[in-house]
Amino acid sequence: MIGRIRGTLIEKQPPEVLIDVAGVGYEIQMPMTSFYQLPAVGEEVTVYTHFVVREDAQLLFGFADKMERGLFRELIKANGVGPKLGLTILSGMSASQFLACVQHEDVSSLVAMPGIGKKTAERLVVELKDRLAKFGKTQDVNLPSLPLDGDGGSALVPVNDVREDAASALVALGYKPAQASKMVSGVYADGMDSETIIRDALKAAL
Repeated sequence: MIGRIRGTLIEKQPPEVLIDVAGVGYEIQMPMTSFYQLPAVGEEVTVYTHFVVREDAQLLFGFADKMERGLFRELIKANGVGPKLGLTILSGMSASQFLACVQHEDVSSLVAMPGIGKKTAERLVVELKDRLAKFGKTQDVNLPSLPLDGDGGSALVPVNDVREDAASALVALGYKPAQASKMVSGVYADGMDSETIIRDALKAAL
């Protein structure tokens, strides 16, 4: 199993990154909460990974820390939750916020995310409440102000491209195209880059 990747960040296209390790480029899908913490393109980065092997694909999922990876691994053990839905959940809320939802049986916040109906949310709470106890108690129920990288804003990026990139990322995370476009339009303001749009759109959806 590939448990950690350290190399040069050469591409960032939410929710996927490309990291060069000794000449080999690893495509890694990351939840947006981890994506926001990435350095600028060209800098060295370390991500903790989970390797998924399917009949038709081999996929790498990356995380900023071991806690988020551990939570992802518990999520995909739950009935009806695959890697894509796990990625969506951890893009819509921080690891500590998800823990708080489960601990306090906050089904309504879970239902706000795509792919999660009321029955699925209730099942997640029942299945995970005891298993997630090892992560500790938390009162964090607000999305953190996560840092963006420092490679300049989006002043040179056409507005339409910024919006389209953000909408495409939301679709990749499970939102329907029309819903993604509406979410982007609802938070967009002049000067925003795609990562900020995605972050604000996901926060507003909760």
